[in-house]
Amino acid sequence: MKKIKIGIVGLNFGKAIAEQQIITGLGSEYFELAAVCDIDVEKCRELADKYGVKAYFTLDSLIADPEILVIGLFTGPVGRSELIREIIRVGKDVMTTKPFELDSAKALEVLKEAESMGRVVHLNSPAAVPDDGLMQIKEWVNKYKLGRPIACRCDIWASYREKADGSWLDDAEKCPAAPIFRLGIYLINDLYGLFGEAESVQVFQSRIFTERPTADNAQLGILFKSGAIANIFASFCIKDGQHYSNALILNYENGTIYRNTGPLKCEDIANGDMLSLILHDDTGGTIIEQTRTSRRTGEYRWDILYKKLNGEAPEHEITPEEIVHGIKITEAIIKAQKSSRTENI
Repeated sequence: MKKIKIGIVGLNFGKAIAEQQIITGLGSEYFELAAVCDIDVEKCRELADKYGVKAYFTLDSLIADPEILVIGLFTGPVGRSELIREIIRVGKDVMTTKPFELDSAKALEVLKEAESMGRVVHLNSPAAVPDDGLMQIKEWVNKYKLGRPIACRCDIWASYREKADGSWLDDAEKCPAAPIFRLGIYLINDLYGLFGEAESVQVFQSRIFTERPTADNAQLGILFKSGAIANIFASFCIKDGQHYSNALILNYENGTIYRNTGPLKCEDIANGDMLSLILHDDTGGTIIEQTRTSRRTGEYRWDILYKKLNGEAPEHEITPEEIVHGIKITEAIIKAQKSSRTENI
């Protein structure tokens, strides 16, 4: 297998991607780290020297390199569409990260442009194809005739001790209901894949002890057009070893599905999603199924990107509209945190 050369842009987060996903990890089989790029010259040179790759200090200089075929874009979400536009217009493809953008119109425009040009833009949430867990949930819904979705409770938390640094993470306009935008975005995207289009949102948020001016504790309520109701709780304030579980309790008319509901061992959280189904059959008996997926929700699908770049179209590939719906929810969150009211999407 011939590896494709990739350049990583934005080393605050991109350093971890380079080291844990490309040098080693899920992307190492498919991609070769060939360059790193950051406006912080010292940081960029240090990482470049460590791995013997090229160092660039502007995006323009990186994308001018004919050897680099793919760009890993790990800057903040503000204005990301314009950066993607620069990249695709010189004939390169993109892997980026959640949250994708803050402006749904700009996001849809650049994704449609990439599609028309035959360029590939993938990210980890929503991923290029539905993850194994979502596919299993949909299979159970059909197999057991679970009926219409009724409700969902979603949880994700971690323990951060962050300080203000003047970045986009300190700006409530650019990082709305911060734990929801930074962590809960996975759950927003998962819910769209399961419940369809959302209608309106409500937001509660607080700041307990982290030193950024943005919230560290937040809860999002979503009403879907189907009538289903979901709640997403996300926090940076909880230290219990259950970090990043992306837990779900999904209620349907005829049964309930659980994903990563705790307490769980750390290794259980790290090594795939744990799914359980419970329902009563027509005779009054209880049916229980359990399974564990090989991949977690929110993983970077380097394998799918590699296949796509080699002309293999994946089944169930995500559409630009599916990516953008999560951004529309974010736009409503921004309105709701200002108004303290229910806001339509």
